[in-house]
Amino acid sequence: MKVRKNPLLALASCAAVALVGLTGCSSAEDTDSRSGSTDVAGAAFPRTVEHAMGSTEIPRAPKRVVALDTSYSDAVLLLESDLVGYVTYRTPTLPDYLGDARATHAKDAVPVGELTTPSLETIAELRPDLIVSAKVRHAALYDQLAKIAPTIMSETTGPTWKDNIRLLGAALGKEDLAERKIDAYQDRAAAVGADINAKANAPTVSVVRFAGEPTARIYRTTSFSGIVLADAGLARPASAAPDPAKASSISNDISPELIPEADADLIVVSPTSPAATRWPTRPGPS
Repeated sequence: MKVRKNPLLALASCAAVALVGLTGCSSAEDTDSRSGSTDVAGAAFPRTVEHAMGSTEIPRAPKRVVALDTSYSDAVLLLESDLVGYVTYRTPTLPDYLGDARATHAKDAVPVGELTTPSLETIAELRPDLIVSAKVRHAALYDQLAKIAPTIMSETTGPTWKDNIRLLGAALGKEDLAERKIDAYQDRAAAVGADINAKANAPTVSVVRFAGEPTARIYRTTSFSGIVLADAGLARPASAAPDPAKASSISNDISPELIPEADADLIVVSPTSPAATRWPTRPGPS
């Protein structure tokens, strides 16, 4: 596999990282006079929201939201709503990439447990008026959560992130704001991608993850990162194409012998830990 050094590809790498953070960040550039409380003021409550676990009536505009998936913590702040509880994943606090939104809309937020084991008692103590998660995460807890507060769940997370923002927007009475945030992201992604393509001669981009498994994952165009790169108009290698046998597949899991399939002009590597990039040792010939 070739190792290429090109200063323009460094620009591509930085831009790709910046794009990943767009979904969780709110800025003055993509907020106008119609956002925030104006959306709620014009919204009709009570309202019924259809979601992966059925339908939920939300009696009034939510002002205290508990998010049981990290993507939904991001989305609550993106939609300029107050987050009072969140689950932790790898770090005990809300991630730094959320920036000033933490002080604006999560200044009193507290952790309610880890992603896989949220505390129902802690959630109840926060007296939320909306709980949001995903069926793939907490379907088994839905009935108990729904007794605490109106609860909505998307089917899954990751590739469905735009629809998940829209679902949350419907629950908050901020459908218009959700669409504006998504539109602002897509405009910025297209602009960043066009700049990369112009300066780096339309590079191909491969996203590879090592998670301590006997295989490495090449993230497909159907994954979260794949969708972001597609919105930016950045080319992908053939190994990142959708799986024709399983449309829901987000990664092409390859063995060490097939690692050249990850080759591209820019390879973004994401390990879970430094040790995760080490392939399992195999006995040599006797």
